[in-house]
Amino acid sequence: MDPESEVTFEFVPVIRQYRSGRVERLLPVDPVPPSVDAATGVASRDVVFDPATGAWARLYLPARPPGGAGDRLPIMVYLHGGGLVGGSAADGPEHAFLNRLCARARVLVVSVEYRLAPEHPVPACYDDAWAALRWAAEGADPWLRDRGDRGRMFVVGYSAGGNVAHNVALRAGSEAGALPRGARVRGIGLLHPYFLSAEKADGETEQSWLRGKLEELWPFACGGRTAGLDDPRVNPVADGAPSLRRLGCDRVLVCVAEDELRLRGKAYHDGLLGSGWAEGDVELLDSIGEDHQFFLREPPSATALVLMDRLAALLAAGANQQ
Repeated sequence: MDPESEVTFEFVPVIRQYRSGRVERLLPVDPVPPSVDAATGVASRDVVFDPATGAWARLYLPARPPGGAGDRLPIMVYLHGGGLVGGSAADGPEHAFLNRLCARARVLVVSVEYRLAPEHPVPACYDDAWAALRWAAEGADPWLRDRGDRGRMFVVGYSAGGNVAHNVALRAGSEAGALPRGARVRGIGLLHPYFLSAEKADGETEQSWLRGKLEELWPFACGGRTAGLDDPRVNPVADGAPSLRRLGCDRVLVCVAEDELRLRGKAYHDGLLGSGWAEGDVELLDSIGEDHQFFLREPPSATALVLMDRLAALLAAGANQQ
């Protein structure tokens, strides 16, 4: 069979790869340029933060309040969704979401365009997110230098980005002197994070087609270099995984919806508490009756507004603890 037409991996509607190595990304991406958002006044622009890899980020800066003195703002590093193989920091729905969050929480956002598998297998995405966090902590851009507060940093990720956010926070807590002096990750927010397990979670029933494909996606994204579904990078509560007490942050918000990842997100929350995290420092938001993408697709809905409020509360953490 022609290697250009023989499919070696397929997950519709996410990705297809052919024996020749050619990749078709099927997950819709609606790229929009940076701008000044008419509805919120938030300004955005794109910046390359790692010339060696070409990795870039979209920065978001809220408008100054009328008469405001321009106080320093928390810095949020954001990781988009897409199964580690798709998505983009320029995608329209996530761009609109970050405009709203930036304005609502008054936070300076660094939305990372990390490299995608299979061309760049895991851990390339983790390396890019880590490089972006360090770059932001160093104040390497004028917005970050003049307006950002590196003592109040946060890492937030949606879906696969939630997986990346966890792994970045674990690195921040595991490497002495990992961040520049004075930089501190106050909290992480995991929105419907992409976590898996070889064992069924409490309440899981028969294997669904979608969960099966999500499980196939992990070794595909790793280029086959993985311990499988009990790899601690995708199953943070697996036996032998690093203790969740080693997360380099002060607070954790875990958001779940009624999707195939819900029970694994809850297991992560329970694992945090079981590892010794105080209940007041860990929060679970269960958006009952909503699907994986609801807050991007229906931002005015009541449940989407609750999620936005919980994120804003997380990003306000540490405001009085300079």
